[in-house]
Amino acid sequence: MSRIGRQPVELPAGVSAELAAGVLNFRGPLGEISLGVHPAMLIEVGDRQVVVRRPSDQKKHRALHGLTRSLIQNSVTGVSQGFRKKLEIVGVGYKAGTRGETLTMSLGYSHEVRYRPATGVNVTCPNPTTIVVEGVDKQKVGQAAADIRAFKPPEPYKGKGIRYEGEHVRRKAGKTAARS
Repeated sequence: MSRIGRQPVELPAGVSAELAAGVLNFRGPLGEISLGVHPAMLIEVGDRQVVVRRPSDQKKHRALHGLTRSLIQNSVTGVSQGFRKKLEIVGVGYKAGTRGETLTMSLGYSHEVRYRPATGVNVTCPNPTTIVVEGVDKQKVGQAAADIRAFKPPEPYKGKGIRYEGEHVRRKAGKTAARS
């Protein structure tokens, strides 16, 4: 059996799960999230845990087993703790701010770049060089962070651009380093 798939998903206090017509609904202190599960997977919702079982040992079912359990765990974590990604802006004159729901960034282009996040995703700027993306859906938070980073990915010579917090950017030597 799948090592990940066979572990039950514990529901923390304040989180409830309901299975109806192939859709798992999770409710917690941070919000609600719905997860469509594959019809082949057998889901058992108990009092304080959710267990995933597979009907056979076919390759497809083995792959879906661990995946389904991980998606359920991410949903439970999302409604109880939430997900957060931090982005750093590096570069002279590069800055960001929020106006209502819209993120506005000055990234060295002739115009300001505006980004409006998907529903359920919250974008804030605690200071002009930091962007925080938060939400209950791990996929949406990660996608929003990737979309923001794509406006100006870090370049390899000076390291200017938008990067994830703690991301290491490999630097290249410039032309002067070639002359010796």
